[in-house]
Amino acid sequence: MHKGTQPPGKSPTSGGSAPAPSASTGAGRRFLNVSAYRFVTIEDTAALRPVLKELADRLNLRGTILLAPEGINLFIAGAQADVRAFLDALMADARFTGLETKLSWSEDQPFNRMLVKLKREIITMHRPDVDPSQTPAPRVSAKQLKQWLDEGREVLLVDTRNDFEVGLGTFTGARNLHISSFSAFPDAVDKDIEPEWRERPVVTFCTGGIRCEKAAPAMMKAGFREVYQLDGGILKYFEECGGAHYEGECFVFDKRVALNPDLEPSGTAQCFACQSVLSLADQASKDYIHGEQCPHCVGKAVKMRNASLGSTQQQSVDQSANPRR
Repeated sequence: MHKGTQPPGKSPTSGGSAPAPSASTGAGRRFLNVSAYRFVTIEDTAALRPVLKELADRLNLRGTILLAPEGINLFIAGAQADVRAFLDALMADARFTGLETKLSWSEDQPFNRMLVKLKREIITMHRPDVDPSQTPAPRVSAKQLKQWLDEGREVLLVDTRNDFEVGLGTFTGARNLHISSFSAFPDAVDKDIEPEWRERPVVTFCTGGIRCEKAAPAMMKAGFREVYQLDGGILKYFEECGGAHYEGECFVFDKRVALNPDLEPSGTAQCFACQSVLSLADQASKDYIHGEQCPHCVGKAVKMRNASLGSTQQQSVDQSANPRR
């Protein structure tokens, strides 16, 4: 891998290796889940892709790695020793030395396969003028934010996530911009946040921090004078502060679906047919059939199954009438 210089803004760990996950943290659980990202120039994404894919496959890891000219974003899971070996190899590349990681454990592998994808952006905003590596917003740690909230300090918490994610849980009193994709964030800020907040402290937050790397600088460019980003996002806040000032759970983009403030799967599910997020009450409904339908799509799911069945039957009739020779 690339042997360039250490990117600014991050302190490498000793020897550039991944910090050892606590064995006690994952007691009784088989899979170590890791998420990490870094905004750093990567000029050889096409060459790096097969290198990372071969390494991950050899170590029996699953998950997704996104590579773009602006950086890397990864979510992987596997046996602890294998995940550590992958991170050590990755951090041997000076561009990724000291990569900060967020860890959690699960009893089951949360990913179906291993993918390494080339992208234009590692988090899509369609705003080339927003460059986190050049104009980052100041960070506030989880513990510092909790202290501000404990003190009742005047601060606007802005949730940068999609509307369905916010519906599962968010900080008490946080502003939901009701967006369906992150690229809509800048316009939603201009439309929905009152002008007086341009002169007051604002803290952006998201699942793991990556969206705020662009959301906070975008707000600064829009004229907000005091904008912070929650370092490490909701998951880091859960790790350090639990559920204080937070209501509900946090959606994650894998088979665990949602985590509670103890960083454990909450039992929330996702419908196979319509992708709706399903509470425990939804899963107890008579309209919920695992892998087929849920209370949110029961009528549509039946119609889709009937349409599919009709199409299959018609194909059988056509094949019977016109057998291949």
